[in-house]
Amino acid sequence: MGRHRTPQVQTLSSSGLWLLCLVLGSAPNLAGQQSAARVQSTPEGSQSQQAAPSSHTGTTNVFIGYATNGSFVFPDIATSPGPLTTAGKFKLFVNQSISPPYILAAALGAAFNQARNVPEGYGQGWGAYGGRFGANMARASSSSFFGTFLFASWLHEDPRFFPESKPSLWRSLKYSTQRIVITRNDSGKDVFNTSGLLGPLASEGLANVYLPSSEQTVGKTVTRFAVDLAWRVGGNMFKDYWPTFFRNMGLNRLKVIPDPGKSEGQGLR
Repeated sequence: MGRHRTPQVQTLSSSGLWLLCLVLGSAPNLAGQQSAARVQSTPEGSQSQQAAPSSHTGTTNVFIGYATNGSFVFPDIATSPGPLTTAGKFKLFVNQSISPPYILAAALGAAFNQARNVPEGYGQGWGAYGGRFGANMARASSSSFFGTFLFASWLHEDPRFFPESKPSLWRSLKYSTQRIVITRNDSGKDVFNTSGLLGPLASEGLANVYLPSSEQTVGKTVTRFAVDLAWRVGGNMFKDYWPTFFRNMGLNRLKVIPDPGKSEGQGLR
């Protein structure tokens, strides 16, 4: 999703830091929880199959799924259980940078900051709005470049989001928060989300080159990073419910997500 600027510093930064502490505390238990969910959700006769999945089916299960058709709105929703190539990660970065949520969030964020004259270094007028909008887009795109392409390729991590089949509000919030610090590697195993955390941090460090001088402090940089993580949780929830939205609207014919009835017990949902 897009990035919000410093006006929300006090409220959103606290939220971001609280969420980060929460998921860091629960991260060690995630793999065990998901394994238990797989066993409990599958038929009795398929438990042994789920305990030792193949390299392909091991990347998704009855708890976590993937869309069968790509989303223009959320291009990072996974469309296959297999890993992305380096070229695929670069293409994903490009698609993210021009996706509607990035552009809309940058435009609305710039308008909001313009109304509050934050940061004051931009001033007012259309030129100032263009500067704010451009800075928002640059931060979002550079975060995607570092996190989705560069670091993900280097560390062999999968930057995509694998949505839940039938998320409840609490489970979706928990899962969306956990995926900030946990991701899949190219082998389909859950690992610490190094690329997903280094990406926005590197982006905010780079932003100090073009943001007004009042924003170029360590405190402001860390605050923007915390805000980025908090908004990323919200973005994950939108992506988690995106396939469910299509299913609830009776749009299964668009094949946005596999039909659970056809994949039950096969490790896919």
